[in-house]
Amino acid sequence: MRGVPWWGVVSSAAAPVLMVGGWTVAATLQPRFDPVADTVSALAAQGAADRWVMTLTFVVVGVCYVLTALALRPAGTAGRLILITGAVAGMLVAANPERVGDPYPWGHIIWASIGLVGVTAWPAGAWRRGSGVPWALRPAVAAAAVAVLLALVMWFGAELITGSGQAGLAERVAGAAQACWPLAVVLSCCRTVWASPIGSRNAWRGRLGPVPTLRGLKTDRTQARMADLLEQEDVG
Repeated sequence: MRGVPWWGVVSSAAAPVLMVGGWTVAATLQPRFDPVADTVSALAAQGAADRWVMTLTFVVVGVCYVLTALALRPAGTAGRLILITGAVAGMLVAANPERVGDPYPWGHIIWASIGLVGVTAWPAGAWRRGSGVPWALRPAVAAAAVAVLLALVMWFGAELITGSGQAGLAERVAGAAQACWPLAVVLSCCRTVWASPIGSRNAWRGRLGPVPTLRGLKTDRTQARMADLLEQEDVG
């Protein structure tokens, strides 16, 4: 099983940290902002204070997703391409911000929808079969990941439609889960690679049998010398 390069580990770990840190900093810069009710997109909307913070966050996190997808060589190619598509769409959300008087422009809705689908559905194309497949890439685990992420996205969608006042909370929970799952997959791949050399050494030890120790060699030599002395006495 091929491993994940170090830069893929860094990018997968950086994505959730940058995302949560970005929207937290951007929210503190707003004169009035409710993180439970207001969406993350409002932090990058035209007219928002220091909107460049959230705009830059969208772009940097998207780049992290792309790097992680490129580094996830053990995963299926289809899943990696879906993740890259979702990442690029997420970056294009920054180029189509919400506007005053038009909080949901079509460009924003289209790219945000593609981005959500990409970062939610990519495990469905990344799974593999086999005994040496990392646990996060096994079919059952991948299906469960998609189900959980989809449920969180549906919660966010329901909040937007019903206006229940928790759209911001739902979006943040879904976004954090979507950012953390690539990290979980990368760590599972690293664990599998680290465990492989240990398993190989144990297999070779099983084929070669027990390795003689220094004490065992000394004992064998002493017994051989005693046997030689007894034979000489018998001959004498």
